[in-house]
Amino acid sequence: MHLFVVCLFSVWGLAAPEHYIVEDICTAKPRDIPVNPICIYRNPEKKPQESEGQEPGKGKLPESTNPRVWELSKANSRFAVVFYKYLADSKDNGENIFMSPLSISTAFAMTKLGACGSTLQQLMEVFQFDTISEKTSDQIHFFFAKLNCRLYKKANKSSELVSANRLFGEKSLVFNETYQNVSEIVYGAKLWPLNFKEKPELSRKIINEWVANKTEKRITEVIPERGIDDLTVLVLVNTIYFKGHWKSQFPAPNTKLDLFHKAHGETCKVPIMYQESKFRHTSLRQDKVQVLELPYKGDDITMVLVLPKAGTPLVEVERHLTSEKLQDWIDSMTEVSLSVYLPRFRVEDSFSVKEKLRKMGLEDLFSPENARLPGIIAEGRTDLYVSEAFHKAFLEVNEEGSEASAATAVTVSGRSFPMNRIIFNANRPFLIFIREAALNTIIFMGRISDPCS
Repeated sequence: MHLFVVCLFSVWGLAAPEHYIVEDICTAKPRDIPVNPICIYRNPEKKPQESEGQEPGKGKLPESTNPRVWELSKANSRFAVVFYKYLADSKDNGENIFMSPLSISTAFAMTKLGACGSTLQQLMEVFQFDTISEKTSDQIHFFFAKLNCRLYKKANKSSELVSANRLFGEKSLVFNETYQNVSEIVYGAKLWPLNFKEKPELSRKIINEWVANKTEKRITEVIPERGIDDLTVLVLVNTIYFKGHWKSQFPAPNTKLDLFHKAHGETCKVPIMYQESKFRHTSLRQDKVQVLELPYKGDDITMVLVLPKAGTPLVEVERHLTSEKLQDWIDSMTEVSLSVYLPRFRVEDSFSVKEKLRKMGLEDLFSPENARLPGIIAEGRTDLYVSEAFHKAFLEVNEEGSEASAATAVTVSGRSFPMNRIIFNANRPFLIFIREAALNTIIFMGRISDPCS
């Protein structure tokens, strides 16, 4: 038999099993939730990133932030950029990419609780958990909960973070009590028994329908046909859907049909939004990029756009991208008056994360012979492994910042750039990050290579 994990996006709930009374995970202390892993991994050689918090002028702990949560956020961002580069290498330069790296980290952190041996070591290394302090890594589930409490508090009347977790398990099996307790308390992922052995297709439909209902029908068919079979043991579903309104909206009458220059020299016409306002921005000659931050209402969640200089292929920027460089870019931004031209678009992406993670070094988890996950099924069974992992994400960007039902009349006309004003004209492929501003937690990231598709 094998373990089957689906990663979409991620989210925490507040339910608690009868063994532990936890009224609010967001105010709980580590001692309130015994989440000790079955096995512990110690990194014999600390990685250089650990000391970056002590560099002069860098890594200052944000106000009112748990230092352990901050460490975890930085580790997640390191993983996000590395995983993105593997994903980009697997796709054509002209294809859009959109994903929630935080979600992938959290889904696989849940497997860490039941992992031992080389399986645990690879999880720690690939997801960069070994770059953080031992205390944080041992209690990583607790600090993931704290991180997400912080993220979801950012939602307000002008933005919405729709999210849900669920474990779907083969009904004939007995799951480890500790694993169920932690999943339900910390991740809000209550176990739902399904008949994978006898009715795999019905089980797939039930899971997909649950995901669709939790995401207001935005995410459908996350598990493709034949994605579940009679050997499936456990399906882990994490979902998140973000809707936000710009702090400074793009006036709808400003939207005009204009050319977008795609990666391979082709052009297409797309509605281009426009506004003049003050935003945080930087232009970095040595890195050949402009960086712009567009805040959503409330300022806590922002969109960061990285636009290569004209004539610089996006693939060149991607090749040299690191989480440290991204942080440096963000830190160097200052508020300036500028003209922003941004395509109106929607992007949906879905892919298997399995092969990308295997190339990054997470091999044993996906191997029937080598996986060690004794902490998930009762009685310490050793025949479990992750057979597949799917991810699906959706984003729409328009004048309001979120989805809008009103159509915008589009006319074709020329446009002149204002004199003596900084121009940010995203009429060519660019990178996109949606993040929690204080921690720089990357919630979503991707690239827009073809907004016309």
